[in-house]
Amino acid sequence: MSGRITVLGGGAWGTALANTFAAAGRDTMLWARDLDTVDAINGRAENPRYLPGIQLDPALRATTKAVEALDDARTVLAVVPAQTLSAVLQSLAMVIPTGLPVVICAKGIERGSGRLPSQIVAAVLPDNPPAALSGPSFATDLARGLPTAVTVAAGDHDLAAELAARLSTPRLRCYSADDLTGVEIGGALKNVLALAAGAASGAGLGASAQAALITRGFVELRRIGAALGAQPETLMGLSGLGDLLLTCGSGQSRNFAYGEALGRGEPLQGRPLAEGVATASIAAEIVHERGIAAPIITAVDAILKGERTIAETVQALMTRPLRAESD
Repeated sequence: MSGRITVLGGGAWGTALANTFAAAGRDTMLWARDLDTVDAINGRAENPRYLPGIQLDPALRATTKAVEALDDARTVLAVVPAQTLSAVLQSLAMVIPTGLPVVICAKGIERGSGRLPSQIVAAVLPDNPPAALSGPSFATDLARGLPTAVTVAAGDHDLAAELAARLSTPRLRCYSADDLTGVEIGGALKNVLALAAGAASGAGLGASAQAALITRGFVELRRIGAALGAQPETLMGLSGLGDLLLTCGSGQSRNFAYGEALGRGEPLQGRPLAEGVATASIAAEIVHERGIAAPIITAVDAILKGERTIAETVQALMTRPLRAESD
């Protein structure tokens, strides 16, 4: 397919995606602000800061100049954290060509505003249709060429199908969906639940407790999704249940690893970005305002704020009034 794929963001996931497209023979350009990262990609086919030890495809090109990256672009992937997405897009709004779909690859809910990433794109770039790429995926796996499957969603089904075809490669299989809200909700909330699963692991609560947390957490995810207009089948797919299972079961997940450190009582400063930390507070606000029962998500927020210990949280969750599992 003709036309450049431009990836905005030189972190692990942005580099892994750009590398995948370049390795498949697609015209790909990665934009990053960090000159050292750009020089390492162009000069040594490496990104030692975010993907140490992984050799990138020599066809991948990177630049610090947004105009150069977006020249002849047909698709733009925004691969920056959800909490900085608005600022990055505002800084690039004058050079992102009008009408191009912007595929968000960040997972989270904007703190303060409660906006999903697609809503940020709609506000900052009203003439660029938003889409989202999400699913069970680790950057290191994809960068090494291991098979990965994700969902690409847009409000228009035809656009979603076109983007899924455009972004699929022999190692990246993209399914299409028109439930943009559902895909984004699944990606955002699974990070919060991964913090809970990691904390349970770090605190030595056992595999049974972890399984219960993940299962009941998924119930909360579906409740919130339903309240925000997500389709139930979306949350049962790759971007919901699939991503939840991956993120809650591996130390490769930054959110699970952060939760483990929390559970062990280890220092948290200087750890890699865990998007669930920022999402937990706004998710707790949303469920409170809407009257949604989400005790695990609200408990994670309370623990992160230092309002409750893990031991107190376990006691509170185990002594809640008994109810039918389907309630």
